Amino acid sequence: MTDKAADPGRAGSASLGARAREAVLQRIVDRRYEQGARLVEREVAEELGMSRVPVREALRALVAEGLLELLPHSGVRVRRLERVDVEHLYEVWEPLAVQASRLAARAVAAGAGGRLAPLEATLRQAESAAEEDEGAREVAAHTAFHEEVVALAGNPLLARTMEQLSRQLRLLFGLREEPAQMRAQHAEMYRHIAAGDPEAAAASTLLHVRDSRVVALRSLFGA
Repeated sequence: MTDKAADPGRAGSASLGARAREAVLQRIVDRRYEQGARLVEREVAEELGMSRVPVREALRALVAEGLLELLPHSGVRVRRLERVDVEHLYEVWEPLAVQASRLAARAVAAGAGGRLAPLEATLRQAESAAEEDEGAREVAAHTAFHEEVVALAGNPLLARTMEQLSRQLRLLFGLREEPAQMRAQHAEMYRHIAAGDPEAAAASTLLHVRDSRVVALRSLFGA
């Protein structure tokens, strides 16, 4: 079997596929591709300035991740989030987010305080984006905050589990309102993590995720 890392052609193809997936995902998040919109492989490839092969790989990957759905004999479309989809997402995210914050605080208490800088930076990025009314950049900072908490937790299995969920969260955060309350709660979570207080970090995260669920349901479905 050929080693992928030793095969520049395959590695390059994988890299292009990843770039195409990120580009399509970003267009879904910032609503250039609206929910329910049909995506044509050829048109997406032209828009991205890529060949159809990496775009095809990207669309397949996003179907597997639940962000796109197959249409019979006619390509794919952006999946339309239903209330039950949002409920299911929060049911899974809540315990994972709480445990990630708990583990991150334990890591800091054990001497990982020097790794807090990237997490703190996401708070500044979110505030800057909010001040400049740059919604897409604020969504990116919001998602990055949670990703940095997971990274600080230092649990590879948790990180792998959260990887796919993180893309769905990016989509959800892009569709909903982003009130100042969410940024304030991030700051509170950061304070507890930086203090190395696992249970306070877990409690503040639980409150944040549950408030986030309320915001999401109200933004998307009016209740």
